[in-house]
Amino acid sequence: MSEARTARTYNQRHVPRKYTPGGRRVSVYVSWSYPAEAGRYATELDNRFSTMTEVRRVAWPTYEEPQWSDPYRFQQGIAGSLELFFWAWVPFQDFVEEVTGHPVPVYQRIDQAGFHTPLDERVLADTDVLFVFGLDHMVTEQEAQPGEIEALREFLGREDVRLVLGPHHDVGASDDMKERDMEYRHHGDPLVPRQQRFATYVRDLMKGLGVPVTNRYGLRPATGQGNQIAPLSTVGDLDGKGWLSGVTNFNFHMHLPHYEVTTDRPDRIRVLARQPIDMSRPHPFTEAGNTEFNMFLWMPPGGDRAGDVLLADSTIFSSLFGGDDSLRNFWRNLVST
Repeated sequence: MSEARTARTYNQRHVPRKYTPGGRRVSVYVSWSYPAEAGRYATELDNRFSTMTEVRRVAWPTYEEPQWSDPYRFQQGIAGSLELFFWAWVPFQDFVEEVTGHPVPVYQRIDQAGFHTPLDERVLADTDVLFVFGLDHMVTEQEAQPGEIEALREFLGREDVRLVLGPHHDVGASDDMKERDMEYRHHGDPLVPRQQRFATYVRDLMKGLGVPVTNRYGLRPATGQGNQIAPLSTVGDLDGKGWLSGVTNFNFHMHLPHYEVTTDRPDRIRVLARQPIDMSRPHPFTEAGNTEFNMFLWMPPGGDRAGDVLLADSTIFSSLFGGDDSLRNFWRNLVST
């Protein structure tokens, strides 16, 4: 992660972007309450982000430069690990700005200073492509309000807009401790506890908008030569807009959600890409006979909804987990196709 090319600003209002033909305006909405996440007790084992000290211990020596390890320069509690997300989204923001000609604001439902920004016209009025990253732990009770769901319905009533929903993983939902331990040993990430349940907010949005999907588990993708993530299994016949044109793979992450389709109607939603699972590590999902999980889904326009709804995990847009031309092709497709 490199230093920003321009000076950073904080605690100021967004300047609306004017529409330009051929240049979609992209916005990112992070569904967490930053104070609620940063304020979780480090003595709690489950349902919290790691502290920066824990990240340094596990990833040693990656974060031992003073930039990350000096407590006078970088926060060493949970807040420090949250700030890593913002560092890691910068390459995606820069790339999209180069493609579209517009800067990419990142909104937080509740930010560091406690300002509450619901999803309303202030966020949506100058947005053509909205990413909602479902990184709120369920214990923080971030619930989507009826007005927010209605605002998104109105947003999706506009021609040529798209909503990209990214509910994160749901690890350890079972009450069976042995099953939780199996999940933990399957993904193999010591920074993720036996229970880490995300995305109440995005689940509310999906329910309110009639998106027949729920996020389940945290599955470890299969890898190939050089420990590269295995290629996606794609269904080109269903990809009428070419979302996956030039895309063979996403980036590797140890615990990715399965986007389970909750309807029997195949016309409601299309599963465009599945990810092969690391079968060397047992998991309840693989023991049920599954070898792949749903990775990228699309709800084409229909009825009074003129916009597209897509589902893709937020880790796909983070440089913390690497990237290549295939991934950048995917980013480009989402904002310019």
